[in-house]
Amino acid sequence: MVLLDGRKVSQELLSEVKKKVLDLKKNGVVPKLVIIMVGEHPSSISYIRQKRKACEQVGIIYEQINYSEEVATKDLISKVHELNINQNVHGILVQLPLPKHVYLPEVIKAIDPKKDVDGFHAYNVGKMFLSTEFERLAPCTPMGVIKLLEYYEIPIQGQEVTVVGHSNIVGKPLSVMLLNRNATVITCHVYTKDLKKHALNADILVVAVGKAGLITSDMVKDGVVVVDVGINKVGDTLVGDVDFEGVSKKASYITPVPGGVGPMTVACLMENVVKAALE
Repeated sequence: MVLLDGRKVSQELLSEVKKKVLDLKKNGVVPKLVIIMVGEHPSSISYIRQKRKACEQVGIIYEQINYSEEVATKDLISKVHELNINQNVHGILVQLPLPKHVYLPEVIKAIDPKKDVDGFHAYNVGKMFLSTEFERLAPCTPMGVIKLLEYYEIPIQGQEVTVVGHSNIVGKPLSVMLLNRNATVITCHVYTKDLKKHALNADILVVAVGKAGLITSDMVKDGVVVVDVGINKVGDTLVGDVDFEGVSKKASYITPVPGGVGPMTVACLMENVVKAALE
């Protein structure tokens, strides 16, 4: 069993990003990321800290704009429009989740697609459906999964891949990106009748649900490649959606949690900021 070490791979990716940032600065362009934070959601605070640290590491200017939980949708959209026309801002990211009263689709829609470094705007999502050539600003977590598989030279073409979870942030876009690479993809979700059957068929199993211990050793075949995107807190411990102890005994490759997909997500965000600055 080989650990898919997201920390190691992300550091290599960040080193490449840093070189590109230096090249941009030589040409008078200083990449800048602005993150809009609403409220004080604990996980959001943790994620933002990681993003700020990565910006500092590669030389991207970082700015954070904070709003209270009570902020109105129109006020967020107004700020987004202001950032859209600011030529010194290259990436705009609205940290999720937002309070329930904020209408997320309108906020995402307001972001200039060229500055949509999260890859959530319908324009960028739509382009991604066409082919790998149009994945320029793809969602960061799915792209992180793809880059991790590619780094370890795990074949995707022709493989049976089961993606558990169909969120707009991970499951759906990742399923499309895997199809773009000629995998045979099954996407499962809460309404799937026989999850175990589909999981057992998988050469590559990706789990992104947010339910600790969802995938157990009896649900995977020997030699499976397992990518665990889930992050759950059990007591004081962070765990994924996969029972690591049991499943790792059957897997050929598996991601740890933490230290697997999470660092790759942040590294791909930095890469997207550089891509946006190159526009």
